[in-house]
Amino acid sequence: MTLALGLAACGDKQAHPTVADANNNGGYVYAGPVTYQLQISRELNQYSTEDSQYVQGLPAGTVAPTASQLWYGVFLWAENQTSHPQTTADNFEIVDTEGNRYYPVKLNPDLNPFAWTSQTLEPLQTEPGPATIASQGPTQGQMLLFKLNTDAFANRPLTFYILGSSNQRLASISLDF
Repeated sequence: MTLALGLAACGDKQAHPTVADANNNGGYVYAGPVTYQLQISRELNQYSTEDSQYVQGLPAGTVAPTASQLWYGVFLWAENQTSHPQTTADNFEIVDTEGNRYYPVKLNPDLNPFAWTSQTLEPLQTEPGPATIASQGPTQGQMLLFKLNTDAFANRPLTFYILGSSNQRLASISLDF
């Protein structure tokens, strides 16, 4: 796939892209007043040393993926590029080409330092913050954990949506894995 976007200079809202793809090597999307960057998205193996830390903090009663499901992590970075405090998104979804919708599992951030949590960012502040485990870890982003059906591989590309408070779609990123 080719790169179909770039970061606009000078904070021009009209020039900010709203679509990126998984091969974007850090392309940016503008979703409301906050700029987001897909660091990486990938299948997670809960039994590997690295990935086991990403699936910590699951809600009580969460059932492990079945043979026809898998854990999938979307690692994001965000920055407030405005001159006023702004809150990062708290609503997301992944949609496959068949229209199946997947929503993130709410992780306990006290038990998982990689868990995405909506935050109010001061001007030029980022999420994750520069001195956090998530920022200094291998993905350099905070994670949204999804449980996908394995047939999602056949229904590609997946599209990751950043949603506003009324569930309106603010931005999309193609996750072609």
